[in-house]
Amino acid sequence: MRRSSTFARQVLLVRVGRRDGDLHPSDLAPTEHRYADRQRRRYGLDRLSRPTLGVDPTLGLDRADIEAVMPVSPAMPPMVQADEARSIPLLPGERTMARRMKFGLVNACTLASLMLGMLAIFLAMQGEVRLAALCLIACVGFDGLDGALARRLGVASPFGAQMDSLADMCSFGLAAPVVVYASLAGSVSTAAAAVACALVAACAAIRLARFNVSPKDGRFFCGVPTTMAAAVLAVTVAIGLPVPGAVLVAGVALLAFAMVSSFPYAKLARLVKLPPWLWLAPVIGALVDIRLTFALIVVGYLVSGPVLWLRQRRTA
Repeated sequence: MRRSSTFARQVLLVRVGRRDGDLHPSDLAPTEHRYADRQRRRYGLDRLSRPTLGVDPTLGLDRADIEAVMPVSPAMPPMVQADEARSIPLLPGERTMARRMKFGLVNACTLASLMLGMLAIFLAMQGEVRLAALCLIACVGFDGLDGALARRLGVASPFGAQMDSLADMCSFGLAAPVVVYASLAGSVSTAAAAVACALVAACAAIRLARFNVSPKDGRFFCGVPTTMAAAVLAVTVAIGLPVPGAVLVAGVALLAFAMVSSFPYAKLARLVKLPPWLWLAPVIGALVDIRLTFALIVVGYLVSGPVLWLRQRRTA
């Protein structure tokens, strides 16, 4: 009824006519603007927009509450505030040429890790499995380098963190399973190798997404890091660990589940602080049999997570 009365009043104004001085500016406005202005008058938004008037204390409503229930015309696009439309700079802080060059160097390391991951996929497709594994090891090096440089040069940013996560998914969540699948070809069934490698890709995506939204702990990782899991897989392929194919498939699946587990694993900074005599055993073992030593180190690190978890539960 209210819409029909408004339409009738407009028709009468046209038929009877007004003097030019009696015309209200809203009569000449487009339909969309008149409809928006009518909504504002109906819901009292024109009172809230006046600088001299405040919110009615008897209602207990503010402007956001009224706009939340006000209907929106489908013919009118939503209005974007100026602050929301403004782009966020990729490099926060002072934007000097020196800082931009440092920022570019850090992101170049991230892109290098991404490109090496793509190269590893291409090499694995051509049968160069060990060379592809070496590319993955280089990816691990560049992945650690970009974070260290960002902190050292003072150019750490949310953009760099997201870009590093995407590069890790390509290099360690996709390239590593492809290289492992190519290395397992012929030694195990295709279905078993495909399932194990698909688990690595899926768990790597879950691990990276959880890391991005979880609070950071300076002492332990929650689950095996994606970078470390890819390093273990790459070194296993590069040195040609002499174990049966079924054991390798089981190890790959176990490593995938370890990435998404909640077991605490010590960070590299804590491992470096271990007593020097404790590092003597792996060095001597590597000189005797590097493959066996590597396998024992990997098994020991995987077991350390459940051990630390049980110890924390007992002390809690």
